[in-house]
This record gives sequence, C-alpha cells and structure tokens, in this order.
Amino acid sequence: MDVIPLGPGFGAELRGVTLADVAASDAAYAAVRAAFEEHSVLVFRGQDVSDDIQLAFSRRFGPPEVTKVGSMGTGSHFVILSTFGPDGKVVPSDHRQQLRARANQLWHTDSSFKRTPALTSILSARIIPEHGGETEFASMRLAFERLDAAQAKRLENCFAWHSYAHSRSKVATGLATPEEVDALPPVCWRMVWRNPVNGRGALYLASHAYGVEGMGAEQGQALIEELTEAATAPGTTYLHQWKQGDVVMWDNRATMHRGRPWPAHEGRLMIRTTISATDADGVASVTPPSSQAAE
Repeated sequence: MDVIPLGPGFGAELRGVTLADVAASDAAYAAVRAAFEEHSVLVFRGQDVSDDIQLAFSRRFGPPEVTKVGSMGTGSHFVILSTFGPDGKVVPSDHRQQLRARANQLWHTDSSFKRTPALTSILSARIIPEHGGETEFASMRLAFERLDAAQAKRLENCFAWHSYAHSRSKVATGLATPEEVDALPPVCWRMVWRNPVNGRGALYLASHAYGVEGMGAEQGQALIEELTEAATAPGTTYLHQWKQGDVVMWDNRATMHRGRPWPAHEGRLMIRTTISATDADGVASVTPPSSQAAE
C-alpha cells in the first residue's frame, strides 16, 4: 500500500488497496487504520463500490450508526445524500432535499449533535455533478496546534453545546422537523479531544455548536466563530474534487468538513456510512459537565 500525501499537513490517498481488501484482510485493515490515525482524511480512488462492500469495509472500524429519523435512509446504516426525486428527476432548488444539502455546506463534524459521537464517516461517490460539489476538509489537530499555549490550555477545560436544530436553522426555519428536534436534544462535548493512539489534541467544533458552558450566549458563539474561522483559514484546507468511484473517509474527532455548491439542475448521489465512536476511540475522555443548558 502506498500513502500519497494530499493536503497541507494532513490527508492522504491510499493506493494498492481496496475497500474489499480491508473488509477481508486483518493486515490491510491494520495498515489503513494506521494511516487513518496519522492522516485523518483518506482517499480511495477507482473503487468498485456497492452498498454491501461499503458496509463491510465500514464495520471494520466499529459499529455503524443507524440513520436518524427524518433522513433519507432512516433506520438503515446508510445516509442517502440525493437530489433526485421519486420520478428520477432533480428536485427544485427550494425542495427540502436541496435545503438539507445546503446545510451540509456549513463547516461541521458529523454526529456531534448525538449522544454517541462519530469516529469516522465513509462517503462514496455514486453520481456526481459535472461541476462543483467538492468536499472541503480542515484539520482540527493542526488548528489546535496553531493556538498559543495559554489559549490551548484554557480550551482543554472548555465544553461546547451542540444542537442539530441550531445548525439547520441557519439555512431555513423549520428545516429540522419536530420529530428530529425531539429525537436530538442538545448535547455537550469537550472542545478538545485527544487521540488515544498518538496523544495529539484536536479542537472539536461544528456548525452544530451554539454555546460554551459557563459563557454568555454571545460570548460563547463569538468564541466558536473565532476558532472556526482560524481553523478554516485560506491555505489550511484540503479540497477534494470527486471522481466516479471515489471513496473518502475522515476522522470526525480530528477534522471538520463542508460540501461545496454545484449547479442546482445537476444531480448528485452520495452514500455515507458513519461509525460510532467507542471508549477505545477516546470518548471516555469526553465527559459533559453536570449542569444542563438549553438553546
């Protein structure tokens, strides 16, 4: 297996290994897992991917999430990111599916709004637009390491509140349905996570984050926005331009990502599997404070 660096200090393309190899071989899994812990974003090109192969590959890394209520793919292990309607045509730009895609264009970390956060997401390109639709990544490890020592130390003792309804409200009022709001109450996570394999710290932020424990609403939101802006500054991100057969996986403990726009009339179909984090992935160090907060 060859590891080809891609981004500014993070991200790599893996050559000479397929998803099927990892599903079938302990040695292939160990090599890919080591690259994942080191590089945070991994790209597999030219994959012969199917739902079965993607799920078998995904299970290697831990328990797959069950897709939440209100999403395409609810109740399965697949999140279906599609702009196609039941008739096979691309839905209008003001359709809920398009608005949800627009919400994914905010910088975020998958599942930070859930009681069990995510270790990794695996996204496969099934139908891609001719123009646009890239996925952009930021390393939250490198963002943490760029902080001055005093601020980094303070943030290790800070907690942020995350809410799915909050991020969706940035796009359209009521985009999060009442069922989603009921199923996904706000949760609180440490603002710095440490990787149990290499000890490196990473900021844990997302568009879902709306407040910081112990701070006023405006002060907390200002801190989140300041850290996000610094983490995603020009020259610090990796922009993945999709090709047919691409599969990309990323470490939700150590990155943020966002989708990029594409022409509303061009169809797009991506399939995502998401692996829940476990104690072995560092979740044990993420303990919300005893106080409660509501948005």
